[in-house]
Amino acid sequence: MVHRRARLTPLGRLVVVERVLVEGWPAARVAEAASVSRPTVYKWVRRFLEEGIEGLNDRSSAPHRRPRALPAEAIVEIVAARRRLKQGPHRLGYALGRPRSSIYGVLRRHDLARLDHLDRPSGRPIRRYEWARPGELVHVDVKKLGRIPPGGGWRLRGRGPRSREDRERRLGYDYLHVAIDDHSRLAFVEVHPDERANTVVGFLARACRSFEERGVRVERLMTDNAWCYTRSPRVRQLLRDLGIRHLLIPPRRPQVNGKVERFNRTMLEEWAYAMLYRSNEDRLATLQAWVETYNRDRPHTALGGLPPASRLSTT
Repeated sequence: MVHRRARLTPLGRLVVVERVLVEGWPAARVAEAASVSRPTVYKWVRRFLEEGIEGLNDRSSAPHRRPRALPAEAIVEIVAARRRLKQGPHRLGYALGRPRSSIYGVLRRHDLARLDHLDRPSGRPIRRYEWARPGELVHVDVKKLGRIPPGGGWRLRGRGPRSREDRERRLGYDYLHVAIDDHSRLAFVEVHPDERANTVVGFLARACRSFEERGVRVERLMTDNAWCYTRSPRVRQLLRDLGIRHLLIPPRRPQVNGKVERFNRTMLEEWAYAMLYRSNEDRLATLQAWVETYNRDRPHTALGGLPPASRLSTT
């Protein structure tokens, strides 16, 4: 591969050699015509005479010897410590007795420079995947969200002593039912007071209908192993009627359903906790507007800075 700033390609170097050896041009004239120096002309002529046509190709700039390079055993030790301890170069340098710059170089060369590239429990690189077209796989999950009392919660009023009325008042939770398309990251969200089977059936039917209206036919559905998904005959019947294959994640492995888990985190950061609300109704009233912004306008890093709607045939 030719250096991006090189003035001569291998073909240009051959032309330089031919002008000197075959046509008899003076080196100064050849250098002027090629916009290079005379030492450069002499270099390519010498390489051609010593090595032939292969000598006109680029050589690696890597040094022949690296006496101060880390031994292989040290590199293995650094990689193993990174995966076992999940710590950065500063703390690994202290633990291993090596400069943090050396440790960072090893981590970067082995694609371990960022902790979010590792599966935290196992320490192995995360295997990422994406289905080829919208609708091939839709991730589904339920996120519990504590309700806000009238007048605002502790984020607005602080964590001071609560009155007896506040202690006796049990507001409970809202259940955010979420469906997100694997390929496009298109999201559909509804809020319900529970996660019972009847609620799930209605949500899934409306989610599939919403995706269908956007030109996305759901083929597979991935959920966790909650009772409402695995034991309800109404859920199984709905999926059979719609021709949808049901996929279950392995027990205690929520990262398999990671796209909807990541969406839940984004939803909490950018909607639920993004501003101070004076009531639960005020917060819920802004949800659908945020979801629509997420689908149509919000840039997504996994999509090259484009919104989910950009991956749909009809938006």
